[in-house]
Amino acid sequence: MDIEFKNSKKPVNYKKALHLLEKRVDVVKKGGRELVWFLEHPKTYTAGIRSKEEEILDNSINIIKTNRGGKITLHNPGQLIVYFVINLNKRKKDIRNLVRQIENLIIKFLELYKIRSYADKKNIGIWVKGKKIAAIGIKVSRWVAYHGFSINIKNNLDDYKKIVPCGLNNRKVTSLKKEKKIITNAKKNLKKIFMKYISRV
Repeated sequence: MDIEFKNSKKPVNYKKALHLLEKRVDVVKKGGRELVWFLEHPKTYTAGIRSKEEEILDNSINIIKTNRGGKITLHNPGQLIVYFVINLNKRKKDIRNLVRQIENLIIKFLELYKIRSYADKKNIGIWVKGKKIAAIGIKVSRWVAYHGFSINIKNNLDDYKKIVPCGLNNRKVTSLKKEKKIITNAKKNLKKIFMKYISRV
């Protein structure tokens, strides 16, 4: 399995990251190396293809429209983002299985910190006691899957008050820091778990 792991220590501009990701999609379509990229973004609000205007609660914020699935969400410092470009032509051509394995790996990662979480069939993402802790957004082009998921580690949750996160106005968000005060080796632990579960895709 030839996957490049990339780790950006400083926050990466959202549009720049998306441009690099889409360039990598073209490379992977031609048989190039798959990518898994760990990073953070400066505070950025993005809208997926299913978003609605009424989900913006503060009209002063800037929303970046994207071609990923899902609705409006937030990226900000302290949130761990995992972008990937995975070639399903070389794996099982099963998008549901891909989503399921991503859900499983996030749940397993949270278990390391003694946080019990679960997937919701009606509302994509990972939840802790009715609060969303991780978001998933995937786009597939010619069986190359990209975009990825985000996990709230120690980000400012007040930034979510300006939107209806993921279109769920009756749900709240949480983070690892809010659930457990001490978080260590998040990227290292997540990389190990990612490798285990991506082998099942």
